[in-house]
Amino acid sequence: MTLTASETKSDDGALDTTLRPQGFDEYIGQEKIKRNLRIFIDAARKRKEPIEHVLFYGPAGLGKTTLSHIIAKEMGVGMKVTSGPAIERVGDLGSILTNLENGDVLFIDEIHRLNKLIEEVLYPAMEDYKLDIIIGKGPSARTIQLDLPKFTLIGATTRLGSISNPLRNRFGSVHRLEFYTEEEIARILARSSSILNVAIDEGGGKHLAAASRKTPRVANRLLKRARDYAQSRDAEIITEKIAKEALDLLEIDELGLEPTDRHILETLIEKFGGGPVGIQTIAAATSEERETIEDVYEPYLLQLGLIARTPRGRVASPEAYAHLGKSLPDEHANKLL
Repeated sequence: MTLTASETKSDDGALDTTLRPQGFDEYIGQEKIKRNLRIFIDAARKRKEPIEHVLFYGPAGLGKTTLSHIIAKEMGVGMKVTSGPAIERVGDLGSILTNLENGDVLFIDEIHRLNKLIEEVLYPAMEDYKLDIIIGKGPSARTIQLDLPKFTLIGATTRLGSISNPLRNRFGSVHRLEFYTEEEIARILARSSSILNVAIDEGGGKHLAAASRKTPRVANRLLKRARDYAQSRDAEIITEKIAKEALDLLEIDELGLEPTDRHILETLIEKFGGGPVGIQTIAAATSEERETIEDVYEPYLLQLGLIARTPRGRVASPEAYAHLGKSLPDEHANKLL
């Protein structure tokens, strides 16, 4: 059983709502971003203007949506939520924009997946708060321009490089969310366990934090699974022993690696001699989508130093061999160069 492969918003939706921090004071981690956003918001409120458009990027589950909700709450405005794939036609975007109130926040998740035609319509909406609509076809077609309320667009993406330069340049504030430290994850788990009325000791918290992939979303999911296991065993406290047994059932090891992570590493080592090998080849050999590997699994494996990107492809590191209990070939060191 895996916990992060899909990373969908529908999974544990009630959990996300319950555990989501409601303000910057409750939000743990990302200190530099929080500091900059506080100044950004404070200045906009003093000018009595909406804040400029904001773009968050980084691996899934690090809090991009949560920060967007906090921005809307701090500004005292409404927030509309959608995603790039959900906006299929220009009319869809027009309907969303014309229903915004002055100052509202429009949050677009996976903004890198916006249709290019929709992007073109979005440019004047972001810059001049104008919406150009073409009525009719052929020689009789004409364009009308609608005035839009002054809104703030907040985009979130796991792939900054996939966003076109014209769109990226229209964001006044761009922030990269980093992976969390184990200490920060432990604090998040302590807060979440308090909200969920789950008792967890220091050892249990540290064990779950170490296996959380440095990601709050994963940490909270692991906490729920550990809670389920503890309750099924009539245990009142999630101890280190309970946490370890719960993760063993989920096939999650002490580094937070799931079966798919280990399968990727084993494929890289056993089928391709540790690399170098291209990501498309790895995807074909593991029967995983390339985008899933790049967005979900690879960032954490890179963060742990278990794989490396080289000009010739991905290479398994000596740490990957050691973690899987495999012997490292003498010539492997040269592949990392």
